[in-house]
Amino acid sequence: MAYRNKTYVCFDGDKDMHYYRLMCAWKQHEGINFNFFNAHDLNTARDDSQEVSIKRQLRERLNNTAVLVVLIGEQTRYLYRFVRWEMEQAVQMGLPVIAVNLNGLRQQDADRCPPIIRDELAIHISFNAAILQYALEHWPASNQKYRTEGKTGAFYYKPDVYQRLGL
Repeated sequence: MAYRNKTYVCFDGDKDMHYYRLMCAWKQHEGINFNFFNAHDLNTARDDSQEVSIKRQLRERLNNTAVLVVLIGEQTRYLYRFVRWEMEQAVQMGLPVIAVNLNGLRQQDADRCPPIIRDELAIHISFNAAILQYALEHWPASNQKYRTEGKTGAFYYKPDVYQRLGL
């Protein structure tokens, strides 16, 4: 198996692309403590490619992934062709899932959370560089511990974690 060190970001490419681009900008900004190894840098899935070809490229990215970040916007739960498929693959692979609420909620958003991850082991956070970096650094180990203990479902960080991060 390939060494898994990438972060796979799953999102609504039509409506939430600017959030993904903002994450990439945080990574480039010297004044912001944010970094991730982007799985989307591995190959290019063009919009005009066949679905089978796109899924093959996405699967290659997932095979090099250590953690799945799902950007949850207004329409994310309704996307099935690729977004749901990406989440299904990640869940089957046992990847740690970080669910990022684009509306600012710091726990699972029952109205927006995609059903495929609603009952899965995942940490639910708000969209912010500091808490996302914290989750990228801490959730994979916590996820492994909780899996070993047989736990599942939605987790979230308590207010003191956000306070320590200045949020």
